Amino acid sequence: MAALSANICNQLLIMLPEFAIFCTLALALLLDKMLGEAKHLHYLIGFGWLANKIEKKLNNSASRAAFVGKKAAKPATLNTKLLGTAAWCLLVLPLPAIYFFFLTDLTWYGQILLDASLLYLCIGLNSLQQHAMQIYRPLKAKNIASARHFTGYIVSRETSVLSESEISRATIESMLENGHDAVIASLLYYLIGGAPLVILHRFANTLDAMWGYKNQRFQNFGYASARLDDVLGFISGKCCTLLYAIQGLRQGRWLQAIINAYQQGNQYKSHNGGWVMAAGATVMGRKLGGSARYHGKVMHSVMLGVGKDVTSDDIPHSLHLVSRASLLLLAGVFVVQLVIFSTIR
Repeated sequence: MAALSANICNQLLIMLPEFAIFCTLALALLLDKMLGEAKHLHYLIGFGWLANKIEKKLNNSASRAAFVGKKAAKPATLNTKLLGTAAWCLLVLPLPAIYFFFLTDLTWYGQILLDASLLYLCIGLNSLQQHAMQIYRPLKAKNIASARHFTGYIVSRETSVLSESEISRATIESMLENGHDAVIASLLYYLIGGAPLVILHRFANTLDAMWGYKNQRFQNFGYASARLDDVLGFISGKCCTLLYAIQGLRQGRWLQAIINAYQQGNQYKSHNGGWVMAAGATVMGRKLGGSARYHGKVMHSVMLGVGKDVTSDDIPHSLHLVSRASLLLLAGVFVVQLVIFSTIR
């Protein structure tokens, strides 16, 4: 028995380095499940503070005047876009570069531990669930005021007069879109470029959330942030769409999910967000999109998905969709690495 146990341990030690990527992703998801989001001194708080300082310094009143469209303001418009691009580079690029040059040549087990810790800090599956549940519970208790309050934590639309159905819609849209931004994209970009690319995407996505608004303040300064986030999310958005769509196989909705992602998502204000929300809503058999008020203006968006209007009961369903997508990706990585290992052996 002792000899058998020793043999099994030796085999596992031989296999582990070959399954380093799978182990890193699995450990990161496990840490997120067990520890959740950092309660104090979260790195994005410091990053956001620094981003605000730089934006206030570089995005001056002259740059905002360019939004008005005066001929004399055209040079200021270009200058503001260049300053916004420079600010983006200053905030986003240094840490990934440091990680790439100094922290990617460790022992295999040290690299797994370091990369998994970094990846854990960049994903937010547990956080999504917490935010959704603190909206879902008041809704079920008919405490609309509390649900509106917590909805304001996760969306930029005005929430003060939202109905129960509109709160549910806003929450589900946020879960499906952030399921990509805060979970699937980080896992996928680790597969493509390791921890440095994960950091780059996480910072870029955060700046888009801070600066990517088409208003007087950020129309020009946030131009690069919005465009670069679209570029970085293009590949991961399509992969997330597929991971959502696959879950519709049992109901026969997977093909319609992909079709709707293409047809509806391409008409949505956010290309990447439109694709993943359309696919997720179709698999759920629900409709998203419609009207919402942003900064005093009513904005209309294309319908996403197909089926019934959402209710509060669909909020947990959207969370399950995101969780299963991450597990499907993890299982796919394991199968690929197992095939590679078996071929080499």
